[in-house]
Order: sequence, then structure tokens, then C-alpha cells
Amino acid sequence: MLKEFKEFALKGSMIDLAVGVIVGAATGTVVTSLVSDIIMPPIGMVLGKVDFINLFVTIWGQHFATLQDAKAAGAVTINYGVFINNFINFLIIMFVIFLLIKQINRIRKEPASTVKPCPFCKMSIDPAAIRCPHCTSELKPA
Repeated sequence: MLKEFKEFALKGSMIDLAVGVIVGAATGTVVTSLVSDIIMPPIGMVLGKVDFINLFVTIWGQHFATLQDAKAAGAVTINYGVFINNFINFLIIMFVIFLLIKQINRIRKEPASTVKPCPFCKMSIDPAAIRCPHCTSELKPA
């Protein structure tokens, strides 16, 4: 079992996974900053100077000016503004991952096969061939 784990780790799978986790964490930090510091302030300004971080409801009906004040007072809150920020973060990260995977799949696509098997002798032949060069069988045109 240790030998199998060593093969798995040295094949690159574990290293690829580690790199992916590190890049994902870094991407998450950058996207969080993008949403919180760049995207949400103009949206809040357009919607009437709303600070999404301070959109919350207290369970017991108390009123606080900011989420930080409510937390300091020990109030139980439903932080829907933070949820909106996190949801936008999620959408952006998923879109970036979608674009990344789409590009990786485009690069990985194998080129169209330049050979096909002869139906009689099973040797590789050109797809446009009308006669097999190995067994000389007549082939149906493609």
C-alpha cells in the first residue's frame, strides 16, 4: 500500500492537487477583494448608498447601526448582505473555473485521427483510401 501511495504521489497527481488547492485559495482571496472592494461599492452607491456588509436583521428586533456593533453587543443576526457578497464571489469563481476548464479541454482535444482500421485486415490506413495497401481489399468510399 505504501508503494502504491508513493507511485500516486510521484506521478504528479498529488502535486497537481496541491497546486490546484493553493491557486484556488489565492484566486478566492483575489475574487473576494474584487467583489468587496471594487464591485459592491458602486452597486451599493447606485442602489442608494447601501453598504451590503451592513445589511442584516437581528432576531430579537434590536436595532444597530452596523453589523460590527450588533456582533459586539452579542446580538443574533441574519447577515443577508454578507451572503450576497459571498454569492457574487461564488458566481465569479465558478465563471473563472468554467473558462479555465474550457481552455484546458480545448488544449487537450486530440486531433482528428489521420488513420482508420481496414475492415478486413485491421491494419491502419488513410481514411480516404479506396483500396487497402496491406491486403489490397477494395474499400467503400467514406
